[in-house]
Amino acid sequence: MTVTPAEPTSPSRDQVRQAPKVLLHDHLDGGLRPATIVELAAEVGHELPASDAESLGRWFVESADSGSLVRYLETFDHTVAVMQNGPALTRVARECVEDLVADGVVYAEVRYAPEQHVEGGLTLHEVVAAVQEGFDAATEAVGGRIVVRQLLTAMRHQARSMEIAELAIAWRDKGVAGFDIAGAEAGYPPTRHLDAFEYLQRENAHFTIHAGEAFGLPSIWQAIQWCGADRLGHGVRIVDDITVADDGTVTLGRLAAYVRDMRIPLEMCPASNIQTGAAASIAEHPIGLLTELRFRVTVNTDNRLMSDTSMTSEMHALVEAFDYTLADLRWFTINAMKSAFLPFDERLAIIDTVIKPGYAALEV
Repeated sequence: MTVTPAEPTSPSRDQVRQAPKVLLHDHLDGGLRPATIVELAAEVGHELPASDAESLGRWFVESADSGSLVRYLETFDHTVAVMQNGPALTRVARECVEDLVADGVVYAEVRYAPEQHVEGGLTLHEVVAAVQEGFDAATEAVGGRIVVRQLLTAMRHQARSMEIAELAIAWRDKGVAGFDIAGAEAGYPPTRHLDAFEYLQRENAHFTIHAGEAFGLPSIWQAIQWCGADRLGHGVRIVDDITVADDGTVTLGRLAAYVRDMRIPLEMCPASNIQTGAAASIAEHPIGLLTELRFRVTVNTDNRLMSDTSMTSEMHALVEAFDYTLADLRWFTINAMKSAFLPFDERLAIIDTVIKPGYAALEV
């Protein structure tokens, strides 16, 4: 008797939550708990737009949900304001890891801009140390169920990128996995920071660049071909170099073909992209086409507070929009782990001992 294998079914939200997940693009200052912001603001006398945690959480989402990247970035004034001393940074970092573990994340690279946390008198090194203290404490408390690394971000409209690149190298064996630049893309091309990227390349270091989010192909091209980015933060606008004909035939432009051929990872953040106007809905998000074309797509949260999101929410939204199965989510997860700024043997160990067994258990 021949048994026909059952058709793969879409996983439930609970299954998605249980699945091991890998997060490459998550901002520390974009993932605070509203209750923590209220408490820390009271300690330092910072005035908030709402006084209770529930109202404040709602304010963040509504303010970020404007369709404008500039307005979206304004919400960070309040989170950064309460992250200006060591204990606050350590607490935020510790709670970040706790929240990721609860969400089923097994590996995370969490980014932030040290230069934005020195207004209270901390040095750049003290900022990194305070964050690392929080990460270490939380990782130890959960018995090592998650591996977390820092990505140090320079702001593209400032002139401290070399300083932050040197900071990343100084800390690279002590919890920092790489470097990033972020902030408004228009008018601030990544080539303004070419000296920092060339320094990192000479140091055999890893870096990602926010590119192709609010700005198009020139930003992506510069990030890769001028600056040498290992990964693209967002990269959603690469679809501008892809043509889909009426008969469904797909033609890739030279840049899109290069990105796919070279397996350059795309750190895609669907919920955030909808808020900033880079996509109209999850169903219309380019992640569907890019996944179908087998680009190196990864799924990420960007800013969990502003987008009221989690890795579970992001992945389950994709399941609902594109009928993805556990096998598809496993593909996204392994893509991300392959693309992590972690030594090859450590990446392989997490794939073989954590990710694959975790998905296999859910498929039983």
